[in-house]
Amino acid sequence: MTSQLFTLVFSAALLASVATKLWLATRQIRYVARHRDAVPSGFASRIDLDAHRRAASYTIARTRLSMVESVFGAFVLLGFTLFGGLQSLLGVLESLLPASPFLRSVAFVAVVFTISALLELPFAWARQFRIEQRFGFNRMTPRLFFADAAKAAAVAVVLGLPLLALVLWLMRSSGNWWWLWVWAAWAVFNVGVLVLYPTVIAPLFNRFEPLPEGELRHRVEALLARCGFASKGLFVMDGSRRSAHGNAYFTGLGRAKRIVFFDTLVSRLDPPEIEAVLAHELGHYERRHVQKRIALSFAISLAGLWLLGWLSRQAWFFEGLGVSPGIGELDAAALVLFLLVMPVFTFLLQPLFSAVSRRHEFEADAFAARHARAQDLVAALVKLYKDNASTLTPDPVHSAFYDSHPPASQRIGRLGELSSA
Repeated sequence: MTSQLFTLVFSAALLASVATKLWLATRQIRYVARHRDAVPSGFASRIDLDAHRRAASYTIARTRLSMVESVFGAFVLLGFTLFGGLQSLLGVLESLLPASPFLRSVAFVAVVFTISALLELPFAWARQFRIEQRFGFNRMTPRLFFADAAKAAAVAVVLGLPLLALVLWLMRSSGNWWWLWVWAAWAVFNVGVLVLYPTVIAPLFNRFEPLPEGELRHRVEALLARCGFASKGLFVMDGSRRSAHGNAYFTGLGRAKRIVFFDTLVSRLDPPEIEAVLAHELGHYERRHVQKRIALSFAISLAGLWLLGWLSRQAWFFEGLGVSPGIGELDAAALVLFLLVMPVFTFLLQPLFSAVSRRHEFEADAFAARHARAQDLVAALVKLYKDNASTLTPDPVHSAFYDSHPPASQRIGRLGELSSA
């Protein structure tokens, strides 16, 4: 393949991905707006029209922002590649660090992704202080927003820079099989983060208190005993410091697993409903969804690194994307280009991953219906749909493409069948 041909292929793929995103977003906006004045019949007795309209407005606002973000992201990518941004950065770093190619490579990757993160900040601000604020979800102050950003940057430096240095060293010194060694290092790093996250990383951002004694704790412990699930602890997280949204999740691996409830969830749902939500989360573990997703992630990363190993030896890959690195920066340039450009080519695979995720949600719901009351899970989901302003009428095509959870009507309908079985 020539560099000119690859430039055309990349440009066409980028245009197609952006056009598809905008088309899907437009469908979502029109579909939600068209159904905003009538609550679906299955929810009419539990969700009022004002709440339904609010959810429609919230969904439309978030979708419109995503459209702007998609177009902006495409221009940033073009700026980095075909418009010469990466090549200019390589020249600047060469003048600043002429005697240290390896340090120059580390700095190149770090600076590119620092710039990317800074360019994403205005959109994060708009989501938090425009949309979330407008719809009554925001509890975060500007000071906390920037404190979180600073902490995330510090974590990225402490954990990410050593990994980056190791990856670039392996790419440089491990021969043609470097991609296999990098994959092994990446896998170990990810497992390590999963182990460290509950006790080291998460407490940097939130406070975690043991779930207090009472009916809820009694129900949760009884459910865990029935399911044979071992946990390192039951915790309530101060999610209300940042948002009015409610959630619950598992974190950690092996015996270090923790169960975490947002304080907003505990305050809104009744104990039987929280028990049902937890039973759903236990279903993910019982069906080994977490392990399957980790295995899939590792398989995809292995294939991706093999592909990167091949592309890093092709001159047209660099030249077709507007980069002509020196020998010392080849590995760093290949890594950056690959991470920036591959999402353009893999975008159309998104519906496959969404379909797998929705299947896992149905399986977890079925587990919950066996170990708790399906009616309690339905009641909990309806409250969460209402409180979180989740639309009950997503566009079917948009939902199939993006949504990791089944549409509300399908999910509630399936649970209704399970409760009557």
